[in-house]
Amino acid sequence: MALVIADITISLDGFVTGPNAGPANGLGDGGKALHTWAFSDDPVDAAQLASGTARSGAVVLGRHLFDVVDGPGGWNEEVGYGAREVGKPAFVVVTSTPPATTRLPFWEFVTTGLRDAVARARDLADAASAAVDEPRHAVLMGGGATIGSALAAGLVDRLHLHISPLVLGGGTPLFAGVDGAPVGPVALVQRDSVASSTATHVTYDVVR
Repeated sequence: MALVIADITISLDGFVTGPNAGPANGLGDGGKALHTWAFSDDPVDAAQLASGTARSGAVVLGRHLFDVVDGPGGWNEEVGYGAREVGKPAFVVVTSTPPATTRLPFWEFVTTGLRDAVARARDLADAASAAVDEPRHAVLMGGGATIGSALAAGLVDRLHLHISPLVLGGGTPLFAGVDGAPVGPVALVQRDSVASSTATHVTYDVVR
């Protein structure tokens, strides 16, 4: 069965966007620097990006992040899931109210909650694995509240953090759920850590 992997970039002070994030300012004030690693020529960063894109059989994102990436300044033919890799897994959006129209054509909307969205992504990842005879997983790409809520609900098997050497001072915290309540306690076991010139990439297993 596919793993559920939460994969996200975070600042040193725990934020996944800067302040004032929104559809027209997706990563918030100063937040664009978080993802310097994803466009880096450092071979460590390139390997992280390529492996993360390749293992993604299906991807879950929340409504706020969807509004950013499907918006006018969002993903295009050159920059998308996986940055310049522009991967094409299945995409599952968890939302109470699907939009009437979308700019990009590949979204599937789940209106019955995060647990059902994760289950749907896992099924899609299992189907992708069978199709290519290689492991594919369900990846939670964000936003912060979606991943925080999934951790709190025990839905995450693995946490993959790209820690940017950046202090934002505010923004969207990772370790808070949709209602803003702190996530935890969640026990983790470190599996791997590798540093590049632009980030530290750390992988944890979530202890059940």
